[in-house]
Amino acid sequence: MRALFAVIVLLLLTSAPARADAPRLAVFDFELVDTSLQGEVDGPRTDEHDKLMRVGDQLRKELAESGKFRLLDISPINAAVHGSNLQACGGCDVQFARQIGADLVITGVVQKVSNLILNMNIYLRDVHSGQLITSMSADFRGNTDESWSRALRYLVRNRLLAPNYGAPQAR
Repeated sequence: MRALFAVIVLLLLTSAPARADAPRLAVFDFELVDTSLQGEVDGPRTDEHDKLMRVGDQLRKELAESGKFRLLDISPINAAVHGSNLQACGGCDVQFARQIGADLVITGVVQKVSNLILNMNIYLRDVHSGQLITSMSADFRGNTDESWSRALRYLVRNRLLAPNYGAPQAR
């Protein structure tokens, strides 16, 4: 029994520094660019806003579970972030992430061409240099919760967490 306890303690001690070295990551909520005729006529839809929040939460959950990043709480800057257009603000995403001590920042955008044709993009930047590390994109069909979730899962599994695909090194 003592030997088992000693092995468990040793494993915990040796695995703790690896997690402590994981890069600190800020993941901001996704934004929507609606270029559809429906969007022009009807304006923003609450169900699409809810989908944006869900895919952001899903992304944070999947990245936290991967153990490759230390996800940071964005609530101290969330109001300011939501008041900005992260895709057109000239690097304010990096500035916001720097305020909470992040090493890396992820932003995302979903472009809606129509209720049938959508595109999801994820951008990963180094907060220290401001440089884009990688970007990824997936086209998907159908404006449903399932299609949004599947597009995100594909990008996380096959791009963001795929070995040697723009993965940042721990600092």
